[in-house]
Amino acid sequence: MKYQSLFVVLCLFWIGSCKKVDTNPTANPLQPDPDPVAFAAPFTKVPDAKQVAMYEVNMRAFSAEGTFKGVQARLDSIKNLGINVLWLMPIHPIGVLNNAGQLGSPYSVKDYKLVNTEFGTLEDLQTLVQEAHNRDMAVIIDWVANHTAWDNPWITAYPEWYSKDASGNIIIPAGTNWADVADLNFNNTVMRKFMISAMKYWVLKANIDGFRCDYADGVPVNFWKQAIDSLRALPNRKLLMLGEGNDPELFTAGFDMNYSWNFYGQLNNIYKNNLTTSGLYNVHTAEYAGLPSDVAKLRFTTNHDESAWNDSPISLFKGKQGSLSAFVLTAFVGGAPLLYNGQEVGRADRTPFFSKSPINWTLNPDMYAEYKRLMGFRQSSNAVKEGTLEMFNDANIVVFKRVFQGEEVLVLVNIKNTTSTYSVAAALVNTTWKNALTNTNTTLSTSVSLPAYQYLILKK
Repeated sequence: MKYQSLFVVLCLFWIGSCKKVDTNPTANPLQPDPDPVAFAAPFTKVPDAKQVAMYEVNMRAFSAEGTFKGVQARLDSIKNLGINVLWLMPIHPIGVLNNAGQLGSPYSVKDYKLVNTEFGTLEDLQTLVQEAHNRDMAVIIDWVANHTAWDNPWITAYPEWYSKDASGNIIIPAGTNWADVADLNFNNTVMRKFMISAMKYWVLKANIDGFRCDYADGVPVNFWKQAIDSLRALPNRKLLMLGEGNDPELFTAGFDMNYSWNFYGQLNNIYKNNLTTSGLYNVHTAEYAGLPSDVAKLRFTTNHDESAWNDSPISLFKGKQGSLSAFVLTAFVGGAPLLYNGQEVGRADRTPFFSKSPINWTLNPDMYAEYKRLMGFRQSSNAVKEGTLEMFNDANIVVFKRVFQGEEVLVLVNIKNTTSTYSVAAALVNTTWKNALTNTNTTLSTSVSLPAYQYLILKK
């Protein structure tokens, strides 16, 4: 009996000691799962930032079925627009708690390591990525680092990973009205490790080629540097990193691209308020001032936010021709162009992403053909993508020349809803060019008249 009591005491001591070790965060720190085995060989044709032509997919709008397979079925149509990077909006399960809209926001992430069954399976995603790679298109996915859904398992398992108010309640992101999401606390080093592990998971498990990082300005720059350094340490992979934000420090952290919000805003002002061209020149120069030579600004006339909450390019830029002329400015002045699904067929309605609203792909085949011509020439021209930029002064017509290793491209865009005439700069008078879209010869005299919202793209 004495020995039995001693045995019990020793057992209780041993159990207590084990508990003490297990709950010691220094002795047994919480660690993410090991990285998965790579699903496939890395894609070898991820473009440099200045070579990027990007296409954004909203799964709920892209096809009637709203799935990865629906995107796969139209990959050739996307590729024919000169696209070399496909961006998929968030692929993860969507939180239900506090969410809004018919189906909820895909930016309310319930689990970082699962696929939303609304869109298909992991195998469907892997196939879509492989089929895009077969067409020489890289694939990036949306990454929502700033916050999670309220029913993300992290909230109950690790509440210390979240920002809290003075009463200890988890909060929504500061300065927002995003009631469907909970703000993550990037002072927590363990949460950072799990976040980075989840990002690596998709690079390896689905063979994606990078990320479009949502609300990148809302996440500490030092986290992005930590994450990007870890991702780029994966062997034999070139990854493309796009940050949704204006902060130049994103480039210091390792991003290849960020958003050209100021250029977009100025373009809107020009078409809405009948402004002159000078503001566009100034914004372009300011956006690129001091940036590294190998990065690019993402230029656009729409994206999922603008198309859902503001309006379509057709409405914002005064019709089909106006929207095309605005796109020429985003694609040719400088930066990397973005096309958002439906833009290429001139969808006039807003395109929501909290609910399904399939695009009618039979709309405006003439617009698709014109986007194809514009993007085809852009992607064939190193002068457009990487050349030096010379701007010529005119109040109503944006005129600029781009030059790279002997190749010259001259672009004229009438930003007015009436015919405008450009008094040709002396250096351009009597110069001979070829129309880049029609391949016909053109000699400039002392003036050029362009109808409302028309453009002229010339090459040598």
